[in-house]
Amino acid sequence: MSALLFGTFAAALLIGVPVGFAISLSSISVLMVSDVNLLIVVQRMFASTDSFPLIAVPFFIFSGDLLARGAISKRLMEFAEAALGRVRGGLKVVTVGTAMFFSAISGSGAATTAAVGSTMLPELKARGYREDSSAALVAAAGTIGVVFPPSVPMVLYAVIADQSVIQLFRNGFLPGFVMGGTLIVISMIQAYKYNYPKSTKFSLSNLWKTFTKAIWGILMPVIILGGIFSGYFTPSEAAVIAVVYALFASKVIYRDLTLKDIYRIMVGSARTTAVIMIIIACSGSFGWVLANMKIPQQIADIVLDISTNKYIIIFLISLALVVMGLFMETSSVIIILTPVFLPLINSLGINLVHFGIIVVVSVAIGMTTPPVAINIFVASSITGIRMEKIVKAGIPYLIGLFIVFLLVVYIPMIFPGVIF
Repeated sequence: MSALLFGTFAAALLIGVPVGFAISLSSISVLMVSDVNLLIVVQRMFASTDSFPLIAVPFFIFSGDLLARGAISKRLMEFAEAALGRVRGGLKVVTVGTAMFFSAISGSGAATTAAVGSTMLPELKARGYREDSSAALVAAAGTIGVVFPPSVPMVLYAVIADQSVIQLFRNGFLPGFVMGGTLIVISMIQAYKYNYPKSTKFSLSNLWKTFTKAIWGILMPVIILGGIFSGYFTPSEAAVIAVVYALFASKVIYRDLTLKDIYRIMVGSARTTAVIMIIIACSGSFGWVLANMKIPQQIADIVLDISTNKYIIIFLISLALVVMGLFMETSSVIIILTPVFLPLINSLGINLVHFGIIVVVSVAIGMTTPPVAINIFVASSITGIRMEKIVKAGIPYLIGLFIVFLLVVYIPMIFPGVIF
């Protein structure tokens, strides 16, 4: 049954069937052979989407898209340059800093890449930075968008694994900061290697001026995340507040979006949400088949035959997540593989919040690794540079992110007590 389930799924993907429908086809094929009533497919589709935390998904996507199209990212970039731009190659440091801050607003890797890339890449090119390396840096920095809270992939994992969204959000900060710090170090090394220019001189008056312009963007993560962690509102409520705040800032404060723009953004967000929700719905029957055919237990037995050392097993699972991230987009990897590996993770006594962070960081890296590299696609569309050239220039950044990933995998040994 395992061979039939995964074989049908792989075959469907190879002939171009959308992921959600490929999941359903693989489930239906097993159910038909097992002579199970196919009504279970419809029942599980409704049951898998009947979850209150999922309300956060469309609203976080919409708020991220609003911010990506608005003026907030430009204001944040100006403030970051005033604070960090004095060092050699400072504009690349500013790029990473802006991406980290925007990540704490958007919850999306693609939105972070689009917002930061459209603002920073023309400026980087104008100041003599290598365009392919700059595009690769923006794509790599965009991965922080799904690691920093609020993170849409974390919400999906929390729903599937029945874990606390707030705990996952809280534990996303450290990996996000380490990822950003690693990219900054690599950027500074390259700055001295290629003799990149320094940026504007540090000035308290300029810092204050840019701060006052960026204050509405700076306040957003303070309000959203502060409200979540203080218990004033749930992550789902925070998502709605994020949309209201983004609409207010874009329409009333900065006045950079028309009603027509907002409508177009809303339609685009609805399409993105629809894709994710279809995958979640179709995964309901997939999960039912996995549980009833005891497929995760079979996989666990196979893995345990290889090794009983939990650190080797978690590395093998992490490697599988990274490999799947090469060929599938973020939501699909989380929705499909989380129920497969959870029984094995539970049997090893591994913290499920820690495993959630591993899953999210692994799929984040997948955003910069072809053939399915959404952040590279976005950076390529902004610059017009071929995807292969950006991937080649991004190898140093990718190596840095993989090192961080290994640290995250073994974080209980390296940073005891980090997982709350």
